[in-house]
Amino acid sequence: PIFKSFGMIRLGHLTKREGYMPDQLESIIESPEAQLLKDGFVFTEGPLWHPDGYWLFVDLFRSVPAIYRITPEGVLTSEREPSGGTNGMTLDLEGRLIMCEGDNRRITRREFDGTISVLASHWDGKRLHRPNDVVCKSDGSLYFTNPGGRIDPSEREITFSGVHRILPDGSITVVAKDIEYPNGLAFSPDEKIMYVDNTRRDNDCNDEKDRGEACLHQYIKCYDVDENGDLDNGRIFAVMASSEDGVPDGMKVDILGRIYCTGPEGCWVFEPDGTHLGIIRLPEMPANCAWGGLDNQTMFFTARTSIFSMRMTTPGVPLPKSK
Repeated sequence: PIFKSFGMIRLGHLTKREGYMPDQLESIIESPEAQLLKDGFVFTEGPLWHPDGYWLFVDLFRSVPAIYRITPEGVLTSEREPSGGTNGMTLDLEGRLIMCEGDNRRITRREFDGTISVLASHWDGKRLHRPNDVVCKSDGSLYFTNPGGRIDPSEREITFSGVHRILPDGSITVVAKDIEYPNGLAFSPDEKIMYVDNTRRDNDCNDEKDRGEACLHQYIKCYDVDENGDLDNGRIFAVMASSEDGVPDGMKVDILGRIYCTGPEGCWVFEPDGTHLGIIRLPEMPANCAWGGLDNQTMFFTARTSIFSMRMTTPGVPLPKSK
């Protein structure tokens, strides 16, 4: 069946490319519908659960971009304003907030006293593009995507879009540069695989969708993570081609290794072997998602002008912490 009522999960999906495909989300989703926590924003992004019991997220395109916190009950407060155009966020091993400040073209850390430290603004003497998303590995390394698609060519100092790594000693390396528009990224539960999604190749992809054609440049790549933390053997994990609205964006993984990636029509769910299980559809198109709640089993979605939560049957991979 395909349910079209507001807030309901539609079981199965219909696209111009594939036709009807029944999905397999019944054993994954516990909530009968998405819970609206708050609306009235411009464009929400960058969700992150804080162990003190609230989510952080950003309103990216408001006149003054800001970071907010919201409790599971929907109590909203301002966290940082202006935010430097922060998009993706995570916590380091010590629990300090790590931010991709897109407008300021840098990666920063908020110290416990509230001051902001710059962790990366350049690589090889060249200014970063617009850091988009960031994850922390259990060794303390930070990996972030650095797409150049939203930088005027005259201002691009790095000649490629890529994935960078900030080592615990502060040095910055490139770990991947074979993806046109790297966006969301996530580790497998054992950190032996990294997933990176490609939003699009160029503006021609937008034109394809305007014509009702499926863009074939929207996909997830995966890489082997070696013992030194470098990425190797990049390959296509899943293609998310669709003529519908939305692009591969935020991505998370549950403890069974299933990948949840926001994209065309909603949040796509894949088995570790790449099998597509279905699409979680929300009242608004989600751009990103994050695990949270006391048992890490609630998925929080930033969806255009609103934010929603849904209960899942399997917990997400927890953020690494200092031992």
